[in-house]
Amino acid sequence: MAGENEIKNSNCSSSLGQGPPAPTTHLPNSMSGQDTTTEKVTLKKEIGLVSACAIIIGNIIGSGIFISPKGVLEHSGSVGLALIIWVLGGGVSALGSMCYAELGVTIPKSGGDYSYVTEIFGGLTGFLLLWSAVLIMYPTSLAVIALTFSNYVLQPVFPDCIPPYDATRTLSLVCLLLLTWVNSSSVRWATRIQDIFTAGKLLALGLIIVVGFMQIFKGNYEELKPSNAFNFWKTPTVGQLALAFLQGSFAFSGWNFLNYVTEELVDPRRNLPRAIYISIPLVTFVYTFTNIAYFTAMTPEELMSSNAVAVTFGEKLLGYFSWIMPVSVALSTFGGINGYLFTSSRLCFSGAREGHLPSLLAMIHFKYCTPVPALLVCCGATIIIMLVGDTYTLINYVSFINYLCYGVTIMGLIVLRFKKPKMFRPIKVRAVQYNMLLPVCLSLYHVYKEEDIIAFFVYGCDHTTLISLLQMHQQTYGMHVYLAWCPKDQLM
Repeated sequence: MAGENEIKNSNCSSSLGQGPPAPTTHLPNSMSGQDTTTEKVTLKKEIGLVSACAIIIGNIIGSGIFISPKGVLEHSGSVGLALIIWVLGGGVSALGSMCYAELGVTIPKSGGDYSYVTEIFGGLTGFLLLWSAVLIMYPTSLAVIALTFSNYVLQPVFPDCIPPYDATRTLSLVCLLLLTWVNSSSVRWATRIQDIFTAGKLLALGLIIVVGFMQIFKGNYEELKPSNAFNFWKTPTVGQLALAFLQGSFAFSGWNFLNYVTEELVDPRRNLPRAIYISIPLVTFVYTFTNIAYFTAMTPEELMSSNAVAVTFGEKLLGYFSWIMPVSVALSTFGGINGYLFTSSRLCFSGAREGHLPSLLAMIHFKYCTPVPALLVCCGATIIIMLVGDTYTLINYVSFINYLCYGVTIMGLIVLRFKKPKMFRPIKVRAVQYNMLLPVCLSLYHVYKEEDIIAFFVYGCDHTTLISLLQMHQQTYGMHVYLAWCPKDQLM
């Protein structure tokens, strides 16, 4: 292992160096007794445009499109409104990705939201975002994807019941440990896995879309006719619409993940925005038409009663080849786990490099040039969360805090425009774009919180409500940790 210190004869390129200056350690030459030339051990620039697109698409298309349709439809109250929410989710992701593209090329540091917020607002705000991400956002998302992977793999083995708790957790654990080992061993292996499984999941969703269009050409689109699509079986409240959007937004989460590995991108000022502009529209198209395909095979009642939407779709339309669906979803979620591990470990690495996490997490393996300690921490946190929550509770838990972090980061973009108006910006987002997105992020967080508080006092404290209420105070706990942990000269 090596930290940000100077090490002899490293094969890793000097791509970092945006963090604080590191101590220099010289290793003596055993033959001459003299100091030798030293070189910094850092992460390599190995991610090209294709791999960059694969990271974005692979992180977005994980488990969400196979589990979120049920939650979106449940809370929206009609097929038509559910489809509109899916399109809006893609639009909000596109606006957000444009803002992040500007930040990514203006502040070319790995770490994404955390690095930008720390640079703009200072250490305390950056630490609170890091605190939320490391403890909640990424371990919870990883847990959801891992549980979805095991549920779909085991569903054919237990066709008449829900797969047993112990079986799903054990398989999720094996998958998580395997991919942690791969990511610890080689960046190239990890990105190759991402490339291959991204292609596989697009082919699987492409199959669903093609079969759906065949159904439409046969005239099997009763639920999509305007008279039926907007036939509400319940009138959704503002809070329920927010929950529907948050369920859908979980399927789009990951659109900002390329910003976490900016320093490993080849020519980031060129490839970062290109990858975003290619990936987000593609994912929005795929998601919208996948949901249209679902409704050609299932009624709203059938979709909401299914715990494995893609499996139900396959059983209805693919006949003998219905086994393709659980296999395809398993491949998709396997790639999603790999992508989340790859990017979330870089966030831990960046936080440790800035002094906001233990310095051990900023260490890089001397031979493989991978952040092994950060990967192990991400794996451990995910295992803990995976053992204490079910899939839909975890989705509700993570989605709203995501949008709070997005809102704070985009607010930072606006502040940076005023603080450093002459700063070089290879990409500059129009004001109307972030002015549209910021209120969406903050209002969703606000509405969701109001729903939780009202639910707590009116309906009592169920598991989901209690988790959300406890989460409201996690930033306060984080502030106390920061004040105790951070050196006094870095408090602001």
